[in-house]
Amino acid sequence: MSDPVISKERPTRVWVLHPDLKALDTRREPELRLAEAISLAAALPDLEIMGHEVVRLPKPHAGHLFGTGKLAELKERLSAAEVDLVLVDGPVSPIQQRNLEKAWGVKLLDRTGLILEIFADRARTREGVLQVELAALSYQRTRLVRAWTHLERQRGGFGFVGGPGETQIEADRRAIDEQVIRIKRQLSKVVKTRELHRAARRKVPFPVIALVGYTNAGKSTLFNRMTGADVMAKDMLFATLDPTMRGLVLPSGRRVILSDTVGFISDLPHELVAAFRATLEEVLEADLILHVRDISHPETEEQAEDVGEILESLGVAEDVALIEVWNKIDALSEQTRAALLVQDARRADVQAVSALSGEGLAALLATIEARLGEERIDEELTLPFTDGRAHAWLHAQGVVRDERQGKEGWTLSVSWTEAQKAQFQKV
Repeated sequence: MSDPVISKERPTRVWVLHPDLKALDTRREPELRLAEAISLAAALPDLEIMGHEVVRLPKPHAGHLFGTGKLAELKERLSAAEVDLVLVDGPVSPIQQRNLEKAWGVKLLDRTGLILEIFADRARTREGVLQVELAALSYQRTRLVRAWTHLERQRGGFGFVGGPGETQIEADRRAIDEQVIRIKRQLSKVVKTRELHRAARRKVPFPVIALVGYTNAGKSTLFNRMTGADVMAKDMLFATLDPTMRGLVLPSGRRVILSDTVGFISDLPHELVAAFRATLEEVLEADLILHVRDISHPETEEQAEDVGEILESLGVAEDVALIEVWNKIDALSEQTRAALLVQDARRADVQAVSALSGEGLAALLATIEARLGEERIDEELTLPFTDGRAHAWLHAQGVVRDERQGKEGWTLSVSWTEAQKAQFQKV
């Protein structure tokens, strides 16, 4: 059975399903997971959401995910609404995807496919585009039922929703592997360029502050408020993907670099975690991390756990200073807000703000200055050639401004903080 052709004269009609499999996630309420899935769907252009529901599943059916009765019941609703595309908020195996598409006569995307499509639509930099394409190839390589004519596309989505992917041509694995090799080769060049830029920044004595957080927590709005930049900031999941860096002058006159990173999300596809590692390395090298939380969200604690897990998987060291920024206090009731501000006052690692109004921003900037500690100190060191370990450590920390070789060792001009100086003495 061939795919139904999605008309370009109207938006693609979508139905969103969240399978409630308690064995997979006991932390989240299924209705809130469904709401997040609807927000993901809304992040793609030209989609019209015709309906949505939570489907209770004691256990997934091996071939169709859903049981026979539920399969027929959903088919009636999808047919009545003339649905073109079903989004399943969860993992769907290639066999399940193929069988469901045949049974319902529609196209189908699981959560990973949907997030990949959003990332493809949002990526702007060369590295971002290549990383997303590589992740999509990794995801699709095992899905022989999908089409591969989209591989020639230069930008935009991957044809999962419509366009060239509609014909369902069987994948040519050899062609995919060739694409993977080509993209990895291109990506290695882009990553080397980024590393050169990063190495150049290490020589500038400005601390790097990275904004991280669950998607739609308000990172980009806060970034714009703090720097006066004009980064895209919408009430939309994954409104921005590519990292943006701007200079920021703190109230004391001290200059820092602020970095806005991609938003995290629960069940982030493993392909994307690996593909975006180079982009998120800005976080690994940060002197201070601002974890921006949407404190008005009913599952803000669960979202914070997800962010923490991803930071840990990226290898962010536990000793990197971190401030929790409780954003969107303007969306809270007066009573909740008052209680929150009392809690905020008791914790040095928490700052409550409204990125929209600017409330709490002055206190946040003061806390940033305090957590960054003292200014960098310029000093000159002499190391014997036998002390190669200390020499390598200084370069790895990016504190060396100048280096000269003498008869017996190196003379280095360094710019470092008191904390780095204390660490060096332990090397």
